[in-house]
Amino acid sequence: MHTQPHLQALIAVAEGVEDLETVTLIDVLRRAEVKTVVASIESRRMITLARGTRLTADTMLLDVLAQDYDLIVLPGGMPGAQRLGEHEPLAEKVREQAKAGRFFAAICAAPAMALQPYGVLRQRRMTCYPSFSDRLSGCTFVDQPVVVDGNCITAQGPGCALAFALALVEQLCGKAKRNEIAKAMLV
Repeated sequence: MHTQPHLQALIAVAEGVEDLETVTLIDVLRRAEVKTVVASIESRRMITLARGTRLTADTMLLDVLAQDYDLIVLPGGMPGAQRLGEHEPLAEKVREQAKAGRFFAAICAAPAMALQPYGVLRQRRMTCYPSFSDRLSGCTFVDQPVVVDGNCITAQGPGCALAFALALVEQLCGKAKRNEIAKAMLV
């Protein structure tokens, strides 16, 4: 089994992000041996997710902003996605990530509520939770579970969380690693 010790992912979390999406992202990226840092934008590490699950982040976002990541990913869920969208240090980090050509990703409400206001979706094909698509401008909404456009990966919602996480593994680690993780999980 090839380890990916050099690959690092940042998952930014806030009060009210979607439980299934958040936990699936953490789980699948770690199964793929991507060093995954879960960072809270709140004033504390322990947050309560949209359905009441409590999660303790690894660190505070402000403490890890100087670090470079191969992937920055935002879970959806409300009001979490909106809180992520309004967090200027995170916005700046994602803009840098996009400009550098490194992977950035978001699911559910987060593409519309965070990536759109950050200004990183211009001219891109992307997706989000369909009822949020009316908030988009300057990009092309695609009604598919997961959409990859260069270094931008987006997905529609909780039911797509596993496909989304596996797509991230494929982008970072290649198809063989994606297939290995999927097979082990009986996907």
